[in-house]
Amino acid sequence: MKNKQGKGSTVRHPSRLAFITGVLSVNSRAVGFIEDMKSDEDVMIETPNLRTALNRDEVEVETLQGKVRGRRTGRVVRIITRAKVRFVGTIEERGTKLMLVPDDFRMYAPIVIPRPPKEAQKGYKALVEIKEWKTGTEPTGDIIKVIGKKGEHEVEMESIVLERGFESTFPREVEAEAERIAEEAKKLITETGSPISADEIKKRRDFRETTLFTIDPASAKDFDDALSFKKLENGRYEIGIHIADVSHYVREGTSLDKEASERGTSVYLVDRTIPMLPHALSNDLCSLNPDVDRLAFSALFEMDDKGHVYTRWFGKGVIHSQKRFTYESAQESIGTNGELSTELQTLNAIAKKLRAEKTKQGAIDFEQDEVGFELDGKGSPTRVFKKKRLDTHKLVEEFMLLANREVAHYFYQAWKKSGGKAAFIYRTHDEPNQEKLEQLRIFVRALGHELPIRNDGSVTGKDLQMLFSAIDGHASETLIKTAAIRSMAKAIYSTSNIGHFGLAFEYYTHFTSPIRRYPDLLVHRSLFAILENHKVDPQKLAQLERMASDATKREISASEAERESIKLKQVEYMEKRIGQEFDGMISGVTEWGIYVEDKETRSEGMVKLRDLTDDYYVLDEQNYAVVGERTKKKYTLGSKIRFKVVGADIERKTLDYKLV
Repeated sequence: MKNKQGKGSTVRHPSRLAFITGVLSVNSRAVGFIEDMKSDEDVMIETPNLRTALNRDEVEVETLQGKVRGRRTGRVVRIITRAKVRFVGTIEERGTKLMLVPDDFRMYAPIVIPRPPKEAQKGYKALVEIKEWKTGTEPTGDIIKVIGKKGEHEVEMESIVLERGFESTFPREVEAEAERIAEEAKKLITETGSPISADEIKKRRDFRETTLFTIDPASAKDFDDALSFKKLENGRYEIGIHIADVSHYVREGTSLDKEASERGTSVYLVDRTIPMLPHALSNDLCSLNPDVDRLAFSALFEMDDKGHVYTRWFGKGVIHSQKRFTYESAQESIGTNGELSTELQTLNAIAKKLRAEKTKQGAIDFEQDEVGFELDGKGSPTRVFKKKRLDTHKLVEEFMLLANREVAHYFYQAWKKSGGKAAFIYRTHDEPNQEKLEQLRIFVRALGHELPIRNDGSVTGKDLQMLFSAIDGHASETLIKTAAIRSMAKAIYSTSNIGHFGLAFEYYTHFTSPIRRYPDLLVHRSLFAILENHKVDPQKLAQLERMASDATKREISASEAERESIKLKQVEYMEKRIGQEFDGMISGVTEWGIYVEDKETRSEGMVKLRDLTDDYYVLDEQNYAVVGERTKKKYTLGSKIRFKVVGADIERKTLDYKLV
């Protein structure tokens, strides 16, 4: 089975040695890998041969003669591009030196700090930038920021954010620019009663008298989207998806725009949001708050009760939200004939039709349980729970998908009409790789199920639907869905439209969240340029493709930060329950241990094979099990077990379990 490694291209130098260029992958044991595209196999780079190269660096590798443990080996000869030079870690004293031991265990060398500031103390966490690192020497760097004492909640959360390249605060000029815009709006409110000038309102379609509301999480501070509803005389409905018109306030080339582009996205941790835009905009002027006029970019559809779209209209509008629903309060209104219940019930019925049609076309439902946390005043988790998914979650999701799909389709038509000169960012999802599908098929079969793969080695969304239907409610459902997600291509941003495999949409983009996603802001600008018949700069397409690639990378970093914060709080929660027993399921097997996931909190820990004292256990890789050599006792992937928490390592974010 191949490792998930960086891909590279292979060339032959005159000396006949193979040189591979690509992205390096380094594991926690400081061993690197790069994929040789010509032979379609990984080349291993042992620690001495990394020559200061780090995880995700773009490198040139020279392959070496002979093999180590059956693997081809190589040596880094050139670092083309560094993926990162800033690392968060803990300050330690080693002899007379102060060093930063990085949190990222794939960064295999501690960083010497030759000029530490006074506040840099042993046991404190800091952000350090590498300034010099030559082969055969220790890396040296400067402290950019001392975060605080290791182990404290605020320090650990800030560490996660900084490690992924995000900042909790904004540069002064960016904050000042946002505040100037907000002050101008406040001045208008004082003069006219509205934050929007009369001249601006005249340029827009006025939805302020239309029934319009938002539905968001109870904890939400920024409201990207609102829904409007009107019953028409012909028996159909006019349904509007109104999105915050961020592009009106965040103009190209400004400090605000540059900062938003660099961040790419808001970051959602277990206890906070690191916004893409300053609060003056994200929580106030751009947010579609109730009982106040707001600017919107609107998508309006004439629909029937079966979800069929007859007409569509896109354009700038002005709205006035009459109600701020939470998902729970909207659900209650649907069930009890509460406020706006007729509108909500109709929208809910149409959303179900849209969802059914999407499923019919082959959309894949990867829905899994998500965990939430209740924290005490010090940020310590007192409760971990599974988040409930209500009909109102699905209602909002379906209408956002509708708007995203229709905007992408509209733009694709405009692109064809322009002869391919228009520039736009799509949200694409490629078909899965055949080799990964075969690995998934073997995995699924080991758990007692079947993934139907076609003669050409492909699967359709409907094939995966059949599998998910068969495992619904089964103990291994979460395992198989997680494995299926990992076997899929990743959704990315791109200027080339290849459709969205997972949603079974031929055209798809992100239009509905410009407060928290930079690509949505770019989509708004592109759509407005088409609507206004603006000339498109020929250089725009290349610029947008670079922005799309950058946005994909930032999205990945934000997702990693979110997962890291969840893992941290799961470990903290279980640390207080050492000695207690729980029900779980075997979620992974390796040659050194069994991974077990707790049923309620989804906290994953390891049972080391050396702690299974009743026999000597070995990995049966083919059947995803560990087997006792003498007793033939098996611990198989997906099996339900009872376990005890015996250890927790907050620093490494790992848990140790013992089978009961």
